[in-house]
Amino acid sequence: MSINKLFIIPTPVGNLEDMTFRAIKILKEVDFILAEDTRTSGILLKHFDIQTKMFSHHKFNEHQTVGFVADKILQGESCALISDAGTPSISDPGFLLVKTCIEKNIEIECLPGATAFVPALVNSGFPSDRFCFEGFLPQKKGKNKKVESLVNEERTMIFYESPFRLVKTLELFEEYFGHDRKVSVSREISKIYNETVRGTINEVINHFTTTPPKGEIVVVVTGKNNNNFLK
Repeated sequence: MSINKLFIIPTPVGNLEDMTFRAIKILKEVDFILAEDTRTSGILLKHFDIQTKMFSHHKFNEHQTVGFVADKILQGESCALISDAGTPSISDPGFLLVKTCIEKNIEIECLPGATAFVPALVNSGFPSDRFCFEGFLPQKKGKNKKVESLVNEERTMIFYESPFRLVKTLELFEEYFGHDRKVSVSREISKIYNETVRGTINEVINHFTTTPPKGEIVVVVTGKNNNNFLK
């Protein structure tokens, strides 16, 4: 496949069977693949017998490589960008490459597919007609200020979080949003041990204090004045 094009390919967030037929087909046909971690993506490619050459593209090297990648596409090669899991550019590398390709008039196509926050939002049972995705909060500097800025947010809020920081983040939410604000924590989405824990922030803090969390985590919080959906 040599069509001067960048494909953005979502990959499963857990179960490999969530991969689409079209995604597999494109990954087999493009001239090269950019992967956030070639070791992690190597498992996926091997599973689907995809033998396309693969190169590293992550937050530590993307500023140095985007120009080179765009030039290769302009020279007639096709490229697919994947991340470790989910849709590239959603809390993962991808934005800078997409921006560079747009500036160079390179055609871009993003396939629909897996992303962790959508099933977590739906599983929460909270209003999903209007929501805001906040991704990962700042790890240190600016974290309190960011949460404080969301105190009056009326839309359902979605966050990604590490299992090691989950309880502290929930305690911060409790401080700014109140102990009875409703929250839903989904972990290991689409994997064998996936679970969703719902309740007030205080109840969920108590749960994960006695049962330390593991795996990838999505936290969904009701917006201000939208707190009466879980009894």
